[in-house]
Amino acid sequence: MTDDLQFSWELSGSGWARCHIKDRSAERNDIVSYCTDALADLLHSVAGLYGPIPVQRFSFDLEPAEVRWVLRGRGADVDMAIYRFPDMSASFDAPDREGTLVWSSAQPRDLLSHVVVEAAQAVLQIHGEDGYRTKWVQHSFPIAALQHLRWLHFQHDRCQLQHGAAIS
Repeated sequence: MTDDLQFSWELSGSGWARCHIKDRSAERNDIVSYCTDALADLLHSVAGLYGPIPVQRFSFDLEPAEVRWVLRGRGADVDMAIYRFPDMSASFDAPDREGTLVWSSAQPRDLLSHVVVEAAQAVLQIHGEDGYRTKWVQHSFPIAALQHLRWLHFQHDRCQLQHGAAIS
């Protein structure tokens, strides 16, 4: 089942991370800047899919480009779309349709939550909170956001997939 959707977040240098998402038909790679609290924004948005607001949006700053993720919850499923804009300073409030659709997929919410939790836990396991802050520079590791998403995932999805290391 996790072969249907793969996601990774790897710190690649001081203030940079490689974000990779792949489904059975396409993949997307971006080098994300620390100008936003990108990993926290991702975790909060996926957690938001468990609440009453069916559409969650967040952006990654690619300096200067923006990639905007739009997650549309449809019950237990999520339509995901990533739009690219050439200049984040000019596009941050622009409608999605003004961007270029660069990746899309429809996935079960439980699978999306699972792969995002696993990727964030892997970053924490590799770097620890102090190491993350040292490499990401502007923001601390979003431990509360990870714990919240992990709790929602277990509470609502009754995930049967193997999970990595527990977080405190």
